[in-house]
Amino acid sequence: MPAEPVPAEPDITAVLAAIADAPRNAVVLIDGPSGSGKSTLADRLLAAWPTEAAPQLLRLDDVYPGWGGLAAGAEQMRTGLLEARAAGRPAGWRRWDWASLAPAEWHEVATDRPVIVEGCGALAGDAAAHADVTVWVSADDTVRKRRALERDAGGFDAHWDEWQAQWERYEAAEHPRGRAQFVLEAA
Repeated sequence: MPAEPVPAEPDITAVLAAIADAPRNAVVLIDGPSGSGKSTLADRLLAAWPTEAAPQLLRLDDVYPGWGGLAAGAEQMRTGLLEARAAGRPAGWRRWDWASLAPAEWHEVATDRPVIVEGCGALAGDAAAHADVTVWVSADDTVRKRRALERDAGGFDAHWDEWQAQWERYEAAEHPRGRAQFVLEAA
């Protein structure tokens, strides 16, 4: 019996070339639905980063204020990190403590180093205007849901429908895929 084809990871050569061609402290935004492979892509970019200065990584999962917080987390990232950084002000983000369901410590982001932001809503509002490279990651809906639920070992199960509804509202209202320079289909 022939072996099943092994799903390949998306080719990131063009994304890395765009990062290499970007200004010294590039801002990379990675958006797409839950379970599509955004975190995996961010990890791959970190490992293969083409410039000398190592990037800082912000995972929006660390920012969303609870399961109903997609829009609020994206807004905090846009104003506290991207707009502040573009204006030369101190930039950063406040971590959400999922255990206590409360805001936690502030994380400053150096303005003299590149940054990768990955998560649902990374291309919300005018975020792309503050980025040098924008990426959309998608995957089959069945695969996405399976990945997302497996990743969080049951912690996401009761919240999938609520999160997916927020995601669908965001996608319908903002059409973030159209803001991406690169569209990658994850296996």
